[in-house]
Amino acid sequence: MTTTRTPPSTEPLSPKPPPKRSRYTLVIAVVLVAAAVGTTLLLTLGSSSGPNSAESSYAYYQSMMGRFGLGGDSMMGRSDYGWMMGNSGYGWMMGGASVAPQWMQGQRLPGSIMGTSTDMGRVMGRLFADAPGPRVNPSEAAALGNEVPAWATVDKGANRIAFRGSPVQLTVVASPRGNPDETFRVAGLVNPTIVVPRGARVTLTLVNADPDTAHGLVVTSTGSASSYMPMMTAPEAFSGAAVWFLGNPTSAGMHKGSVNFTATTGTYRYLCPVPGHAQKGMVGSFVVES
Repeated sequence: MTTTRTPPSTEPLSPKPPPKRSRYTLVIAVVLVAAAVGTTLLLTLGSSSGPNSAESSYAYYQSMMGRFGLGGDSMMGRSDYGWMMGNSGYGWMMGGASVAPQWMQGQRLPGSIMGTSTDMGRVMGRLFADAPGPRVNPSEAAALGNEVPAWATVDKGANRIAFRGSPVQLTVVASPRGNPDETFRVAGLVNPTIVVPRGARVTLTLVNADPDTAHGLVVTSTGSASSYMPMMTAPEAFSGAAVWFLGNPTSAGMHKGSVNFTATTGTYRYLCPVPGHAQKGMVGSFVVES
């Protein structure tokens, strides 16, 4: 049935601090990190408005990390992870505009953060449940997951949604109620093939509807979904094509975040970059036709 709307694995390593550099290199790095803070937050905690959105998100990170005694003395002695309280740790944990968080690239979270859990997605979902950023309520998320966007044709039999024009605006809901576990819902379909024209300006909005696990969204090269940590070998296919992760929903709503990029011809994957999730089924095809 077709409906149309017309247009209007390896064991992870412990976190390592960045190598020491000269004074001049350090000054440059600090400037670049400061400039990237806003971009990083847009890719991890969702886009938000207002001049203080980056500062409030960074403040949340420091407050959350401070609860684990990483900034100095702890109950078990002096912490070896004090560097994680600053900009270097923030980048390690959150990722950036073109670099995935290091815990998605083979390094492990500190034991004081992981506790007895071995599931990084569950830990991160819990830690960032109260993070600042835009949200939607459950009824809005359900509607968005079933919405057929403008310019699009949905083929349920082929599990495919194709766009005829630009811009492409699409909502991807992670693990909503009624879906198989660890899957995406897009325009009423489960992990559909998404087809867009070359040169289209694409906006993908991720909503995390999973009650107890962090999820993200990245468009990357074909074939990377078989890896437990796909971001170790397959970076994002387009600049700005990643929301690295969003925290668990709370009574305040479900976190959302958007990515924007210009599509170039090829066949790609969209997937959840949180370790293990693509393997479990959070993956679909993203095709850019010439």
